[in-house]
Amino acid sequence: MSLFAKLSSYDDRSARLAGIGLMLLSIFMFSFGDAMGKFLVATYSVGQLLWLRACAALLVLLPMVWKQRADFLHLERPWLQLLRVTLSTLEVAAFFLATIYLPLADVITYYLAGPIFVTAMSGLVLGEHIGWRRWTAILVGFCGVLIALRPSAQTISWPAMIALGGSLSFAVLMLVTRSLRATPDIVLATSQFGGTFLLGAVLSPIGWVTPSAGSLMLFFAAGLVSVAALLCVNRSLKLAPASVVVPYQYSMIVWAVIFGFVVFGDVPSWATIVGAAIIIAAGLYIFVREQQLGREDPAVNPPV
Repeated sequence: MSLFAKLSSYDDRSARLAGIGLMLLSIFMFSFGDAMGKFLVATYSVGQLLWLRACAALLVLLPMVWKQRADFLHLERPWLQLLRVTLSTLEVAAFFLATIYLPLADVITYYLAGPIFVTAMSGLVLGEHIGWRRWTAILVGFCGVLIALRPSAQTISWPAMIALGGSLSFAVLMLVTRSLRATPDIVLATSQFGGTFLLGAVLSPIGWVTPSAGSLMLFFAAGLVSVAALLCVNRSLKLAPASVVVPYQYSMIVWAVIFGFVVFGDVPSWATIVGAAIIIAAGLYIFVREQQLGREDPAVNPPV
């Protein structure tokens, strides 16, 4: 019996604890993979990172793809699937491009605003009813983004705009994913890595730097960690209710600060810390409100 199968056989309380543990582990791995990516793009291009990282991820996923190959034959709403892959590819490229110039904690802070953007767009674009409480939380969350962004003639920069644009793409991606709930997890994950593989294959020849053996191992480790983190977060959401485990995803900002300081010597500004705290508070309120209204809100998974 596999580890995940054993976890599935736990009683309700143990399953919830296992779900929380897997969620915390997945966020640590996502953050560790993001830190490896930031370290690598200091020397290699974003295209190389996307391509080599995706190569490792797809190799790991290949046995699961083969086992569930029938799920790939009849995809629901193919054009929407293509839009989802395009959005996921652009947002992960924007994420790692922004980390070249910005501290990891800053970039993560913008991406934490994803659920807030999702709720706002659900009302404005999809016509879903948003009550005054959630609109208030949305406005408070936007204030947190502005505080973290520190808008002024001296501080607004194109790397910050790239990170914010990636966060908006991430929000639209979550809206599209919400519309593709019937698509199996393996299809969603494989298509995301497939998109980054194709974009990386196109971009990596530009400014190609032949990686050393050590760097090559880091590229592949980043891919392996991303797949492991994705499997853990998916299993977590199956073991325990989303209302129990999703709030723990905000621990990613803690790891971003730790990795940013230990690996890169980045000390987050007070504006980033205050902005992140406001965004997290608003995001948690929106999530709790969604649960009270019986609506399913997408998870806050970092880019894969």
